[in-house]
Amino acid sequence: MSKSDDSRSTSAFDDEAVLLVGHGSRRAKSNEQVRELAAGLESRLGILVDAAFLELAEPAIDDAIAGLAAVTSQVTVVHCSLFAASHVKNDVPLAIEQARATHDVEIRNGAHLGIHPAILDLLDDRAGVVESELSVDRTEDDVAVVVCGRGSSDPDANGDVHKLARLLYEGRAFDRVEASFIGVTEPTLEDTLHGLSKHRPDAVVVLPYMLGDGVLTQRVRDWTAEFDDDYPYVDALAGDPLGTDSRLLDVFADRWQEARTDSVEMSCDTCKYKVDLEGYEEDVGGARAMLRALAHQDAHADREDVDNEPHTHDAPEKHVMVCTNRTCADMGSPAVLERLRQKARDSEHCDARITRSSCLGRCGDGPMVAVYPDGIWYGDVAAEDAERLVADHLDRDRIVSDLVDQTL
Repeated sequence: MSKSDDSRSTSAFDDEAVLLVGHGSRRAKSNEQVRELAAGLESRLGILVDAAFLELAEPAIDDAIAGLAAVTSQVTVVHCSLFAASHVKNDVPLAIEQARATHDVEIRNGAHLGIHPAILDLLDDRAGVVESELSVDRTEDDVAVVVCGRGSSDPDANGDVHKLARLLYEGRAFDRVEASFIGVTEPTLEDTLHGLSKHRPDAVVVLPYMLGDGVLTQRVRDWTAEFDDDYPYVDALAGDPLGTDSRLLDVFADRWQEARTDSVEMSCDTCKYKVDLEGYEEDVGGARAMLRALAHQDAHADREDVDNEPHTHDAPEKHVMVCTNRTCADMGSPAVLERLRQKARDSEHCDARITRSSCLGRCGDGPMVAVYPDGIWYGDVAAEDAERLVADHLDRDRIVSDLVDQTL
């Protein structure tokens, strides 16, 4: 390209900005990573790049677009989402349509990060770091890799995790590469690790396929460490998430270019909202997708004090139910419920959803507290027992034996 051509190309971007949309997290570190990526993308493209969040963090998409509309007439939305699940297909498009109706600015909507050679290269390097820490070599030792995604109710997104795992396997000397999930769908990381133990590899490398380093990545590390302890003949270690590696900027730049040239391609042939997929027939239809997006948007409209509002889509490690039916309520269960929630909020390790329930069928033995998936029911629980239940059972998986009513 000649110097004059390069000048014309640069000037064509003078009236354009990019909005990098992240999911949003209760952890400030994860949100800061999105802002860091936005700054890196701005340096890479040479145009204004701002960051926004779908939920749990500020600014919201509409607020960010309002700010950009004051300085530019064109905004291209680039997603931080790894795969095309409901956030990409429903929630962000809804926010964009609402912004189009409010602000005098042209908005283009890009695609998710998806499967890209730069990401495969990044995962390969992440695996190499873990191999080095375990003192193994994939060309000489049997090294198995587990690519662990968040998990989704969208089969299209889950299928892409399996495709990513297969592409990571192709052309590399790994003994095997498996796809797994931390929640929502199967196979779970725990099941995948236990299955791999039967093949007796020399090492298992677990790669959290997530952008930020938050609650779920820590859960991946914890489950991998437990597997390493349970199977002394296999060395296992979890690597780092994608983070802010500069190679992600290559992917963002490609997605930006696709959006601004109207060449975005979505996976409509396997979209549960567009075609009848076995087991997902009730999800078909734009009206259902719109209702889901509206409900989701309303659920996360309040971005204030999000530390005390758990993200309703994160599958918690435990579900705690406190009976607040008449008999248990008369025996003090509302105070137990409130104290449990308070202690759980104060804990740095507790990952539990604590809810009230109707009668648990143990009238007279309450207040009753049931903890799942452990199947432990506690009886005659007092408010002052909440601290022990959180510190021992919810934080450390140590059953509070003197309060156990029954196990299921």
